Amino acid sequence: MDEKRRIKNSEREKPGQLKIQGWRLWLFRFIAFLILPVFLILVLEISLRLAGYGYNANPIIKTTINGQKVYRDNVKFGRLFFPPNIAREYNPFIFPVDKPAGTCRIFVFGSSAALGAPDSAYGFARMLKLMLDERYPAIKFEVLNTSMTAINSNVVVEIAKECAKHQPDFFVVYMGNNEVIGPYGAGTVFAPISENLFLIHLGTAVKKTRVGQLVSSIFRLSGQKKELKVWGGLQMFLEKQVAADDKRLQAVYRNYTRNLQTISGYGVKGGANVILTTVASNLKDCPPFASLHRKDLSKDQEETFRKLYSEGLIHEKASSLQQAIEKYLDAERIDPNYAELQFSLGNCFYNSGQFEQARDRYIKARELDTIRFRADNTINRIITEVASKDSTDRIFLVDAIRQMEQQSPHQIPGNELFYEHVHMTFTGNYVLAKAVFEQIAQIMPGRFKNQEISGQPVLSEDSCRKLLAFTDWNLYVKLSHLHDEYIKNPPFTNQLNHQQDIRRLRERIDSLKKALNKEALSKIAPAYEYALQKNPDDWMLHYKYGDFLMDSIGDYTSAMMQFNRTLELVPHFYLVQTKLGIICARLGDFDRAIGYFHQAVAVKQSYAPAYFNLGLVYQKKKMSKEAKQNYKKAIEYQPNHVPSYVNLGVLLDEQGRLDDAIELTRKGIEFQKDSTQLHYNLGCYMKKKGLQDDAVKEFQTVLIIDPEHKLAKQDLDEILKKPQ
Repeated sequence: MDEKRRIKNSEREKPGQLKIQGWRLWLFRFIAFLILPVFLILVLEISLRLAGYGYNANPIIKTTINGQKVYRDNVKFGRLFFPPNIAREYNPFIFPVDKPAGTCRIFVFGSSAALGAPDSAYGFARMLKLMLDERYPAIKFEVLNTSMTAINSNVVVEIAKECAKHQPDFFVVYMGNNEVIGPYGAGTVFAPISENLFLIHLGTAVKKTRVGQLVSSIFRLSGQKKELKVWGGLQMFLEKQVAADDKRLQAVYRNYTRNLQTISGYGVKGGANVILTTVASNLKDCPPFASLHRKDLSKDQEETFRKLYSEGLIHEKASSLQQAIEKYLDAERIDPNYAELQFSLGNCFYNSGQFEQARDRYIKARELDTIRFRADNTINRIITEVASKDSTDRIFLVDAIRQMEQQSPHQIPGNELFYEHVHMTFTGNYVLAKAVFEQIAQIMPGRFKNQEISGQPVLSEDSCRKLLAFTDWNLYVKLSHLHDEYIKNPPFTNQLNHQQDIRRLRERIDSLKKALNKEALSKIAPAYEYALQKNPDDWMLHYKYGDFLMDSIGDYTSAMMQFNRTLELVPHFYLVQTKLGIICARLGDFDRAIGYFHQAVAVKQSYAPAYFNLGLVYQKKKMSKEAKQNYKKAIEYQPNHVPSYVNLGVLLDEQGRLDDAIELTRKGIEFQKDSTQLHYNLGCYMKKKGLQDDAVKEFQTVLIIDPEHKLAKQDLDEILKKPQ
């Protein structure tokens, strides 16, 4: 036995063998399990960068334009928080690397309301610049709007961190509507909810690396990472209701508080005065998007509630307001949490002249709305507290809510200031711009203060209209977009009195369209010329003018001049390149059009309309292979792009591939179920294939969606009259 033990020991302790133990063993383990993997990841990161893989994810990037070093917006930044094909982005902005003397640099932060949706050309930031230019003509103001649709403070904190590095004089923050539904919020459809702010910021940091982008792509391609394929607007959030007593809201409020403090801290550290504004919303004319009963409501109680509420609605419709109020109050005793009930009470109190009670009920309806698109009382309390607890004397509060109330009938904001729930009318944007301007004027640094024209009143709303060339044509385009992209779709269709609201909007659109006769249109070009004379380097004015010349009066030559000037000012604006390509295609200059479309997708690889137009041009050039490739690209990046399905289906049919055309069209309908064009084409393909019953079904579907569709009527009549 002793001999065997000696043999085993000798096997373990061979001559020259190094035995690692003690602190050396722990050092070896540390290197093996931490240093080595980090080293390998670093090597992979460097290799991916050298190979050109991935993208620069900084909010602002450095480049050279016309020989000048400048910073500009990064169209790819949004991919950190959204799926690549629906990533949101800024409006283009550019500012010099070396800040010129006598320049006051202002960064604006927020989401779509701060951007100026539904048309950012008339947002409050643009009016703010006009007011500042008027009061301080010797100073060059750079008002750089870094707002972006659908983002919240989890995104803005990354933007603010970068902006603080670029010699800001002011930070202006109008932010809070998207805290629940934006990335990492409790009701989001984007980056999944997270209650841990450290993990949110860590995840963002990882996604900025090429390794992180590679891992994300692998998950996406493998199907393990489920992502939205199309931008569905506000209706994407229909299944993401969050009640007022949902515990997840506390995490939202905590994160918002810390993010707002961090954003403010970045501004102060960067040398800026920080202006925080409370966030206003439509109270009187925006019913809740969704309502939920209290959790412990029994079926009998819910039935009684419904009966009382229905009776109240009948009384209200008959203008028996006191009886309606009594029924509503009886229903409230059963369930005070039902948002729509509170709004109905608000309406009755308002229409009976009890305005203070009405305001309270409208606010309560907003607080209980379970699709939380509007900043609530807690969000606004946080804004006020962050500003009031400032110890640096560099953070200031603008009470936008109070300003909006003072400009509203009976101090209850409604459609006078808002188009729908949070997006401001021209007047609403003016009220906010004026409030921010007055705060800036009070705290303007001394080096700028002595340049002020004292005693001059704030630029009027009418002057802002003229300097921004806001005409009835612009209003018509804006309201039409509002109708098509917002109001006619869910969740607006769920709102109380939706039919009356949409009827009023359509009547207003029709009235504007009727008034825009030849004489009225002839006055719009001079309005733009006047505005451009005052602000010749305003790229947005050139772009909007080009839009008018192209779409309204068909003056392509003049439109191209305006678009080319826009590109001189913002060379990376892919929408302008696309419009130039469309004009060239309409004029028959196909090769030049192709060049513009390629420029557009070089800036934004996922821009489906540019691929569609490339396909269209190639189709006109009888280059069917190239046409199909680009139509497929458009569908890849935007799976609900109906025109690409239509044209590609026609090409397949012409090539005798009828079954492929049918399969493609059915795929399109999966993403765009209410497309009359796709249903009609599918009906035609079925008819051609001899499947008459299927064809009838498709034509009938078209007529359900659009009862006035003439071609569907004709084809349906032809099939039904034909002997079977």
